[in-house]
Amino acid sequence: MQICAVGDVAPRRDDPAAIFADAAPWLRSADLAFGQMECPLSDRGAPSPQARLAMRTSPAVAAILRESGFGVMSIAGNHVLDYGAEALADTLTAFAGAGLPVCGAGPTLAEARRPAFVDAGGKTVAVLAYSSILPAGYAAEAARPGCAPLRAHTIYEQVELDQPGTPPRIHTFAERRDMAAMAQDVAAARKTADVVLVSVHWGIHFVRAEVAHYQRELAQAAVSAGADAVIGHHPHLLKGMEFIAGKPVFYSLGNFAIEQPAAFDETIRDHASFAHLQTLSSGWKPEAKYQTPPETRHTAIAWLDFTGSNGPAVTLQPFRIDDDSVPRLLGPTDPDHAEWLDYLKAITSEAGLPTRYVAEADGTVTCLPIAHNFQPPISDAMMTH
Repeated sequence: MQICAVGDVAPRRDDPAAIFADAAPWLRSADLAFGQMECPLSDRGAPSPQARLAMRTSPAVAAILRESGFGVMSIAGNHVLDYGAEALADTLTAFAGAGLPVCGAGPTLAEARRPAFVDAGGKTVAVLAYSSILPAGYAAEAARPGCAPLRAHTIYEQVELDQPGTPPRIHTFAERRDMAAMAQDVAAARKTADVVLVSVHWGIHFVRAEVAHYQRELAQAAVSAGADAVIGHHPHLLKGMEFIAGKPVFYSLGNFAIEQPAAFDETIRDHASFAHLQTLSSGWKPEAKYQTPPETRHTAIAWLDFTGSNGPAVTLQPFRIDDDSVPRLLGPTDPDHAEWLDYLKAITSEAGLPTRYVAEADGTVTCLPIAHNFQPPISDAMMTH
């Protein structure tokens, strides 16, 4: 059985299927294709005051996603309530009408935590989804809609007390109750499913390479509970991956088929929050058709081959996002292929992740673990409490 996974998806154009022009044949070829739906599918609701960029697209997109090859989607993320509870309800209705299972958000916490079970390649696959990126009020509660939360905490430590103004150490750690709930969900799904995938909206957006410690902590907990793979997204950048006990952890598959910010809000260039984003990385072009930095063009389809018995074999299929926000396949002789691979190797090394990549003749890249003893980086060490 082969499962493929991609990062953030959010088409908002007259012909939504066009954004999958290059990718759809590959998505359809998988036994199961997974993606992260970045925004609600609704024509109702008002923008939430908590939303930095209120995003939504047409309910008709659900059927387009199904036709393009997706077999299951996460809807857990920091835009899930950008247009309120009625827009989330419309999203669930649209996906149900398209026959496309979703997970990670719902009218109650219990429903948000419920896995999507999908039959694929003669096996039962359970997919659970959570979000660590949570504007106020976006986490589901017992009788309140939202997404399944995997909260994390941040502590800033002043390193040199006698040196005012020196940069602090940044420590992050997972919220223990949320992490325990996630582990409980995974263990329960493990009892009935042949394969368990955990999707998490997490990480540091628009900052090259860096992986926060809470992410590695949550990944370890998911694998220990029985997850076969952890699929991360949200940073809008491709980031490195690693294997934990033979199970792949993708810290961010980056953008995939998502519009530029101005497609959701034509006035975004005037927003203070948009100005702040531009301080996190270089290369922004607010007036251009493709507004975000060049690094956001790197993306991939991740392939998990479950032929063996010791965890899935992992390959990455390189894509590059063009000015029209369409991901285009990079063949082995494409000059952008070498740049893509060099970037992946560099960010993996910078993050201290023990993975090596082998370019294959067909242009795909095989991912292999390197033996190591994990030590948290000093800038983001786990706090005990």
